[in-house]
Amino acid sequence: MSLKQRIETDIKSAMLAKNKDDLRALRSIKSLILLAETEKGAGGELSDDAEMKLLMKAAKQRKDSADLYEQQGRNDLLEVERLELEVINRYLPKQLSEEELKTEITKIINEIGASGPQDMGKVMGLATKSLAGKADGKAISSIAKSLLTN
Repeated sequence: MSLKQRIETDIKSAMLAKNKDDLRALRSIKSLILLAETEKGAGGELSDDAEMKLLMKAAKQRKDSADLYEQQGRNDLLEVERLELEVINRYLPKQLSEEELKTEITKIINEIGASGPQDMGKVMGLATKSLAGKADGKAISSIAKSLLTN
């Protein structure tokens, strides 16, 4: 079942359960999918990879907005963003822990023979592709940087 079909099924369930918070988040995800499918140059159906990138982008936007609202003391808006982020995270694969991420990046460093900070670009290129959807880009970057400078 594609992500779009899962979202549509969950929207129906949320409507029946009268769960307004889930419904709002699910509709925003469906809107993102429809926009991406009808975008110029898009071939209609989205690939699994494109769907994952879309969800990661939406999750990052919610996280950044929540951080901003928290700094500004806007707890009403903060709660909305956190609820939507929680719903989006249901459709993302399990995120790697910091230790798992270090292990994966160490494997990549050994695989390409990176020896220092000058190889950061090579490591990041391979790491972002292989860990897509499993870890945040900032986390990948900071761990790769620390491993390459040691």
